[in-house]
Amino acid sequence: MSIKFSWGHININVRDLDASVDFYTKLGFGLFLPSIPYLNLSSAQSNSLDVGSAEALGVSNATEGRACIMQLDDGFPKLDLTEFADLVQRDPLENKDLGLVRICLISEDLVADYETLINDGVEFLSPPQHCHERLAEIATCVDPDGTRIELLQVHLERWQPFLE
Repeated sequence: MSIKFSWGHININVRDLDASVDFYTKLGFGLFLPSIPYLNLSSAQSNSLDVGSAEALGVSNATEGRACIMQLDDGFPKLDLTEFADLVQRDPLENKDLGLVRICLISEDLVADYETLINDGVEFLSPPQHCHERLAEIATCVDPDGTRIELLQVHLERWQPFLE
């Protein structure tokens, strides 16, 4: 029997859940659920994780926090935003590090989206840049905690030589 997975969610730990919900709303995410019920976490108030969830996630027993689930559309993956109140926080990874360093969102008009987000106060590493062979344009913004979000406009009509 072979294993068959499908997308579930991407989790981002945040310092301030309300500020992060505001940021991801600017990127077009909507609130899917104001809690993560299986972890006993809600956006309304701080709750303790149950012992099994804490052990499975590798955090101390009775870790407290708030959380919600966001989505871009009706599909997957969802985006879980989790604020742990009593854990030591570290800076997120950067592109030079190993591990999950950014998530990518596809844009149909990167320049226009960039201008809108800049006007909304979203921080970017640079303005949109042309990629190799003009196959795409890319810009990377950062959430309130420094998590990198790659915004990408792909020009698939230019990819044929690479697909053969």
